[in-house]
Amino acid sequence: MLLNMKELLKVANEHNFAVPAFNIGTGQILNGVMDTCEKLQAPVILAIHPLELEFQGDSFLKMCIDRASNSKVPVCIHLDHSGWEPIVRAIRAGFTSVMIDASHLPFEENIAATKKVCELAHPLGVSVEGELGTIGTTDGDTEGGTDEIIYTKPEDAVRFVEETGCDTLAIAIGTAHGIYPEGMKPELKQDLLSEIKSKVSVPLVLHGGSGNKDSEIAEAVKRGVNKINISSDIKDAFYQQLRITLQDKKVREPFELYPDSVKAMQEVCEQKIKLFNDDDKVKYYELSKMI
Repeated sequence: MLLNMKELLKVANEHNFAVPAFNIGTGQILNGVMDTCEKLQAPVILAIHPLELEFQGDSFLKMCIDRASNSKVPVCIHLDHSGWEPIVRAIRAGFTSVMIDASHLPFEENIAATKKVCELAHPLGVSVEGELGTIGTTDGDTEGGTDEIIYTKPEDAVRFVEETGCDTLAIAIGTAHGIYPEGMKPELKQDLLSEIKSKVSVPLVLHGGSGNKDSEIAEAVKRGVNKINISSDIKDAFYQQLRITLQDKKVREPFELYPDSVKAMQEVCEQKIKLFNDDDKVKYYELSKMI
């Protein structure tokens, strides 16, 4: 069941759960994620970074669309952190949601850039995620971010949503992209999250939560986060296991190389889905269709 982000997160917002946005860079990860979500009856966002799209090519998107369209699980196909040109390409290719990341620009320019994308995407039924404030970054991460986190101001969030018309908003409350190095102990500003949630109507998004405690993430979901991006955690599990498998010099066929890696990744997917309270939520979308 292929939906855009606005349709997908409307239900999550009404029933107080978060949908995971798993970054999928290969067909093995795509199928592993979808199999897990179908097993757990969990709505899902298939997130693809522009660098992943460049590597895989537009034909990879057709595989994602086919898998989503033939599934009873609600699926959104989302272009992650991006700019204008990749967004235009993504909309033409068939993405149902895009993210314009202009958070590094001055506030007024961020508004203008996000509004421009909304004006392009909305008439075509494509939803738009904006970002306000900056997410931190760690060594080796490719998703962008800054050395210093700039927290989202509630009053700015209100104006940003009103003036851009964005469908979802990624906020900065104390996370960083990538796997956190030893000694780095991030903490989420939960009170800030609650204040922003009370002031804006659109679903809120959390990026860069790989190193945060499960208890912090669960609390953020309770306080109103409806989408959480997951990239490093599943890829690390996948490729750590692949390194072990590759030690067997006789293994060379893809169908021999990847099954254990997919299984390791799926264990992380399942843990995240349950942590976000996303399991067994397909029923709410079936109900909304009947109404």
